[in-house]
Amino acid sequence: MLFLSMIFGYLLGAISSSYIAGKVATGVDIREHGSGNAGATNTLRVLGLKLALIVLIADILKGVLAIAFAHLVTSDSDWAMALAGLAAIVGHNWPVYFGFRGGKGVATTIGVLVTLSFLPAIYAGLVAIALLLITRYVSLAALVFVILVPIFQIAMHSSGPYIWVSIIIVLMTFWRHRSNITRLRQGIEHRIFTR
Repeated sequence: MLFLSMIFGYLLGAISSSYIAGKVATGVDIREHGSGNAGATNTLRVLGLKLALIVLIADILKGVLAIAFAHLVTSDSDWAMALAGLAAIVGHNWPVYFGFRGGKGVATTIGVLVTLSFLPAIYAGLVAIALLLITRYVSLAALVFVILVPIFQIAMHSSGPYIWVSIIIVLMTFWRHRSNITRLRQGIEHRIFTR
């Protein structure tokens, strides 16, 4: 059932909300516009706030539903839920349905971490939101969020599997944000609500 949970999580995560929203609403392949990223932030820049909110919610729900499925079929196994959530993020980032060209997994990561470790993720999220409001750098806020979650998890004695998966998520998030990190260091990173 662990393997089934991970497969379900991946296939669910691989449903590209931004690609579907762009194609259905405007006929646009979101990956060919803006930053080329299939995620909520690029959807906001290219297609506007309404579609971006729909994409954000849908991507968050992918993480939540992947863990909910694992919870149901494995009798609440921490490892199954954590790995199913991780698989959903992997699916979002490298979707089999869309030529493995996906997003950076931030919204799905939020869904996963809030579901697995509610309070640590909320505390980390509050810091990230404050940083986002001050700097308007989504990438910086996302990186700080994923770093802080395992720190809060350890401080609050969260489940071991959740902590280990959160650490893997940190590494994966930094890998997916390599270009953003370079632009942040150069002072040319894109800010939210600007084109």
